[in-house]
Amino acid sequence: MRTTIIEIAERAGVSPATVDRVLNGRSGVRERTREIVLNVARELGYFGPAESLEAQRVRLDFVLPGGSNSFMRNLRSQLIDEAARHQDVQLRIHDIEDWGNGRIGLRLAELHGQTDGVGVVVPDRPEIREELNTLARAGVRVATLVSDIPGVDKIGYVGVDNRAAGRLAGLLLGRLLGPAKVHNIALFVGSRAYRGHEEREMGFRSILADEFPDLRIAGYAEVGDDREHAHDEMRRILSMGQVDGIYNIGSGNQGVARALREAQLSQRIVFIGHDLTDATRLLLLDRTMDAVIDQNHRVQAREVIRLLVSAVRGTSEQEYPPRLQVVFRENIPIN
Repeated sequence: MRTTIIEIAERAGVSPATVDRVLNGRSGVRERTREIVLNVARELGYFGPAESLEAQRVRLDFVLPGGSNSFMRNLRSQLIDEAARHQDVQLRIHDIEDWGNGRIGLRLAELHGQTDGVGVVVPDRPEIREELNTLARAGVRVATLVSDIPGVDKIGYVGVDNRAAGRLAGLLLGRLLGPAKVHNIALFVGSRAYRGHEEREMGFRSILADEFPDLRIAGYAEVGDDREHAHDEMRRILSMGQVDGIYNIGSGNQGVARALREAQLSQRIVFIGHDLTDATRLLLLDRTMDAVIDQNHRVQAREVIRLLVSAVRGTSEQEYPPRLQVVFRENIPIN
């Protein structure tokens, strides 16, 4: 005799109405409650052979930048850890080393019919937007994280306000350097193809114009989030004259720091960057970096998976987006 809804409700400690909503894929149930009900239903044999755990799994795919970017490596690890906490999630991560030649669009096209939800950290390019919208029209749930892409039919963006992050960096540099004289600033950009980097630069330039006119951008480099390129560009900018402050919008902090050490300037220039990683933690400790603006990769991984799973299941969950946090040498988190 088949297990009844009442038996599942009694075992799960919920009402029969809640069980009915879960089993029929309706909204209005917390994700944790949904997991409990489904697990109890499976244990009691409610689902037939065709409705096994494999059949109910949510297939999620993430397309991320490859390479040596420490933040992205950490985000990748957190996505794997978070997915492992969900028995009903099947995760695949696609690392794209070079986004040129349409490689991201081709990879997205390969996901048609193979996935239920897609999360992306990709450049804001027309062909990528089109491919994401094609997936969305086919019923795939799409989410952006870290760097948003307007114009995409997505269920949401999981990330910080990058324009606010850029303004925050400008505020930190302005207050730390002080108003006594004109200060020369070196500005490093990862890649302006990422809207998040473009927005950080906009915010940074905006607050300098509004509140810190004595901060002058005397050196500028787009380094593609490559630490060796960042090292070479930092050496080039130092050779041009005095530098009082540095703002690095993306990755490559280790390359900038190496050039400062070689010039014996590692503790004489105010250096602001992004994302608390093992590398930036050490740079804070030895005072090469003065502040790191962090966006918490753990929270981003947790929230984007929750967002995608709930969208695929047809439920709604309260959102807890990541917040900007300024980390100094004296308040580095333990883990």
